[in-house]
Amino acid sequence: MITLYHSPQTRSGSIVWLLEELEVPYQTKIVDFRRMDGTGSRDASNPHPHSKIPALVDAEDTIFEGSAIALFLTDKYRANRMGPAVGEPKRGEYLSWLAYRPGVMEPALISRRFDIKHVYGAMGWAPADEVEEVLNKHLSSRQYFLGDSFSAVDILLGGGLHFMMMAKMVKDTPVLKAYAARVTDRPAYRKMMQIDKR
Repeated sequence: MITLYHSPQTRSGSIVWLLEELEVPYQTKIVDFRRMDGTGSRDASNPHPHSKIPALVDAEDTIFEGSAIALFLTDKYRANRMGPAVGEPKRGEYLSWLAYRPGVMEPALISRRFDIKHVYGAMGWAPADEVEEVLNKHLSSRQYFLGDSFSAVDILLGGGLHFMMMAKMVKDTPVLKAYAARVTDRPAYRKMMQIDKR
């Protein structure tokens, strides 16, 4: 059985959402973590090397970081296809967008939130305004990140965009508002929200 190391209303909610989309059996283990306000602590039961979330154990495999977990799950559990397999069209695009949230989008938008000036060449991400421009342009001509098919990218990136728009970290343009409404209008998203309220 899959065990997801989770804390409600955090980034690990996206993996609950993905597991619900995949319709595979899993259990959650609620763990503590260090919060921005100074509360919380490292939880010795969490296999993440920094006691962050999410982390996931599936048989002999331990995976941490949302993008790695999403790739692992969508490659292993193929009954409900949530991403292109190796050798299929759009695989490269899929991998690129999975890496975009933690590697570019989130650092850029959080840096702006905390008024950290972007330094070209020193930071591995782009300025926040440029990131918003790329997202709006990409999503203006398609339903989902990979075109007509909903995928794990829409959970990680779309879920992140939805949260950041609610937190006023992203300008809620008509394109992004329509996209966020589309990706969150799914039974698995609603199930994840119910689970996190318990």
